[in-house]
Amino acid sequence: MILGLSTPAEAQHLSFYGTPGLVDMPTADALPDGSLAFTTANYGPIWRNTVTFQLTPRISGSFRYAAQGELYTPGSEYFDRSFDLSILLVKEDDIWPAVSLGLRDFGGTGIYSGEYIVASKYVTPRLQVTGGIGWGRFAGRGAFDNPLGILDDRFETRPDLDTLTGEIGFSQWFRGDAAFFGGVKWHATDQLTLVAEYSSDTYDRESNISIDPQSSPYNFGLSYKFRNGLDMGAYYLYGNKVGVRFSYVIDPARPPVPGGQETAPPTLLPRATVAGQSWNLGRDERRAGAARDALRGRLSEQGIRLNGYRLDARTARVQIENQQFGATAQSVGRTARVLANTLDPSIETFDITLTRAGMPLTTVSVKRADLEEQEHALEGEWHMLARADITDAFGVGRASGVPGAYPRFSWGLSPYSAFSLFDPQEPLRYEFGVQLNAAWEPSPGLIFSGQLRKSLTSTIEEAKRRSDSVLPHVRSDAVLYAQQSDIEISHLTAEYFFRPREDVFGRVTAGYLEPMFGGISAELLWYPVNSRLALGAELNYAVQRDYDQLFGFQEYSVWSGHASAYYDLGRGYHGQLDVGRYLAGDWGATLTLDRRFKNGVKVGAFATLTDVSFDDFGEGSFDKGLFVEVPLSWIIGQPSQNTIGQTIRPIQRDGGARLNVRNRLYGVVEPSRGRQVTDSWGKFLR
Repeated sequence: MILGLSTPAEAQHLSFYGTPGLVDMPTADALPDGSLAFTTANYGPIWRNTVTFQLTPRISGSFRYAAQGELYTPGSEYFDRSFDLSILLVKEDDIWPAVSLGLRDFGGTGIYSGEYIVASKYVTPRLQVTGGIGWGRFAGRGAFDNPLGILDDRFETRPDLDTLTGEIGFSQWFRGDAAFFGGVKWHATDQLTLVAEYSSDTYDRESNISIDPQSSPYNFGLSYKFRNGLDMGAYYLYGNKVGVRFSYVIDPARPPVPGGQETAPPTLLPRATVAGQSWNLGRDERRAGAARDALRGRLSEQGIRLNGYRLDARTARVQIENQQFGATAQSVGRTARVLANTLDPSIETFDITLTRAGMPLTTVSVKRADLEEQEHALEGEWHMLARADITDAFGVGRASGVPGAYPRFSWGLSPYSAFSLFDPQEPLRYEFGVQLNAAWEPSPGLIFSGQLRKSLTSTIEEAKRRSDSVLPHVRSDAVLYAQQSDIEISHLTAEYFFRPREDVFGRVTAGYLEPMFGGISAELLWYPVNSRLALGAELNYAVQRDYDQLFGFQEYSVWSGHASAYYDLGRGYHGQLDVGRYLAGDWGATLTLDRRFKNGVKVGAFATLTDVSFDDFGEGSFDKGLFVEVPLSWIIGQPSQNTIGQTIRPIQRDGGARLNVRNRLYGVVEPSRGRQVTDSWGKFLR
């Protein structure tokens, strides 16, 4: 137990590797569940940039991109990519220390490759002592025979790893000599932390060219954590160098604007007041039209589009499209309030159908009397959930009853940015420009849309590396597309969305599907309204586009497609498995795991293995990466469905490349299915 610190998060200290630790050596600490940490650290010519995500309360993963200086060749800087994994085996209690097991650079080039077991214990409320044993990179100083050798002779020798492949080095784990490391950490205040360590890392490879040989195994430092999450540290390293570190930790449970700044929902009016409104007076046919028009305007004020409207004797049936709220249940709750404040008091039931891309997805039925009863009740939203009925919307029919809803045209002009990462000659390349988006929907489910882009400034087109792939160049010629395009058509498609039967959804897309390919794509998705499991199938015929990204095509074409399974693992964890044929004609599977918080923050990882050998794939061996998605509403505190996201791929090659079709069905349907509506129900009355 840590006493005297305001929160457990403030007890953490990130190392030069961007993970909980001292300076170079790890500790057994874990970040708060779900935290996302960004770190930049400098030691001589070495710069390490790390993203760490606390996947579960006990497991964290890290991706690192480091400039190593002149590691192999004088005058040529070397850049390295690596992945880490840390598992908290034992949590600290009053008697026992915390114990963690870690794999550093287990899925990269092997420059930092090492494994460790470390224990950390607070001997006073502010003083932590750490000791550990490590292998690989951790066994550079004071090494001794591997104690695991008593289990098997294979542990005594650490085999060499091809540092250019990026393969997972299972054969190296916990092999070869071992060494001890340790240190202390003292929280002088809630913000100021002092650290000292004995490091077992001798930097043998770096000392040959890029840095001076070490004169001491001891490192010392201090860091200061600001209230906004920024953490800055300064260190005296190995007896002859000064280093600095900058870290920023995002806790999804603590948004920058706690509670948000959205407008309050409409207050429910007494039925007598509603009955006296002008649109509820006069002849029935005039009342119906006036009430519909008032309803449409009031919903629009809430960021909700009314697509369909029908009244029966006691029931109002509406089809809506949520255009503002990240929490689907919030849009349902506000729609119910607007219905209660607008429609004749004789209407007792509200059937609210959620739609997307013109498809009716899910219907939520609520009673007007329940809404009035629970508005101010303790935990009223959960009582409403118990009384609500959530069903599949198949059979509801296409939207109708709202004059002017279709056809509709929309357009927008906005800036855009694009980034290319990890080019050894320039690790970060960028492009900034303007884009024009337009869409025409002549009827529900049919959408014609396009995007036109004009680059204003770009360094992506300056890249000089050319593809050496032995596979069809379906992705590795990205630089040629950047160089030979001026005004580009990012996509220009016709899409049709439909419901063939209950719990089944369909999509057909044709045209210029993405910047590099055009063709036709068809998809079906089976997704029962309250199911954890969804199954999909997609078939594509794709033709490679010309490098100018206008209307021409190249000779290469391919049939591709996948069978997909999506599963809600619970507690925000989701898994996806796609099996099929990729753009280069290779066959294989992609596994994706992600974690999504109720506020919309999403972090995940993916890996693809196909029948392309590691040698034929080339650098990186197989396709893999991380992705982060943060809702704009979490940052600004205002309702918005826009997100800020980035996919981090160590390298993009041709193996395992999938067609980037817009509006795949699972992403369209999932936010409005039963489990997702239920998970966001806490905002029903907000």
